[in-house]
Amino acid sequence: MKAVVDSLEGDEQTGARTVWESLTAPAKLIAENAGLEGAVTTQQVEAASGNIGLNAATGEMVDLVKAGIIDPAKVTRAALQNAASIAALVLTTECLVADKPEKNSGGGGGGGGMGGGMPGMGMM
Repeated sequence: MKAVVDSLEGDEQTGARTVWESLTAPAKLIAENAGLEGAVTTQQVEAASGNIGLNAATGEMVDLVKAGIIDPAKVTRAALQNAASIAALVLTTECLVADKPEKNSGGGGGGGGMGGGMPGMGMM
């Protein structure tokens, strides 16, 4: 599939690449959550044939169907439909607006030497 993406041009390639990246993102994230290098694992999955993929519990590449590790078809289909929908939206919108991330300024300062406690409780 990567070869198909690379053979396209312009907006078609942009849309296909968006779908491709959205399809590989879950495998990369699963690998990273398992303490593995996500990009390397994704490349291994791409190079493998058939049902070979990552067993995150063991860190091994296995036949996922034989190991009982399968995604429900509805979830996989929904992910692909959402990726295609977003790609189409980006291609037809021609402009995207995003918020600039704000720097976290930290919490407020302390009490500045003010005494604590409640009046009449023997702390003053």
